[in-house]
Amino acid sequence: MDKTEYPAYTQAEAYRQQLLQDHSTIEVLDLGAGAANGDVKQGKISSIAQSALKSPKYARLLYRFSQYFQHQNSIELGTSLGVTTTYLAKVPGLKKLITMEGSPQIAAFAQKQFRLMDLTAIEVVTGNFDDTLVGVLKAMPQVDFVYIDGNHRKLPTLQYFNLVLENCNPNTCMVFDDIHWSKEMEEAWEFIRADKRVKLTIDVFFLGFVFTNKSFKSKQNFTIRY
Repeated sequence: MDKTEYPAYTQAEAYRQQLLQDHSTIEVLDLGAGAANGDVKQGKISSIAQSALKSPKYARLLYRFSQYFQHQNSIELGTSLGVTTTYLAKVPGLKKLITMEGSPQIAAFAQKQFRLMDLTAIEVVTGNFDDTLVGVLKAMPQVDFVYIDGNHRKLPTLQYFNLVLENCNPNTCMVFDDIHWSKEMEEAWEFIRADKRVKLTIDVFFLGFVFTNKSFKSKQNFTIRY
């Protein structure tokens, strides 16, 4: 395991600590699993940060993964408050990161923070992924990396998977969040693993990495304790 303390970690984790200490409230529109026709509720920034953000261990893994493959154009489905977005935006050589968020006030809050941190490569797209993903893929035809962390239901997850495969290049890498979070997500993950277009998958429990590179001679699925 790479234990290097990359400079990107400092800014991202300082931002996380800022969020954990922010007890102001914000309106949250929930369009994912468990939501009933788009639940709207008030939540504290600190509480959202504590429960919804990807842990440093896995945020750093995503950063190292994207850094190793030198991704230049990335898409993230599920901005939330933007800590993982901050990690991905600091990847050396990144040209553009489109991050998508369904909750308008959450998206506006994150966008403001990105500006304050001078993360100029980030573009925030607000709206239901079902409505916005096709347009985002058309706007970024050369996508290197797609991180899917939103909705967490079987059919939408498979819909996003198919849209990415249909609109991106054969070398595009995808990462799915919370692949064992529910029975539906486990079913979606098994479907993705079995898809003939997928050449390699790596299951680290909380994240599932998917590769479609046709140069891989045989299909392989790995499960790794991380």
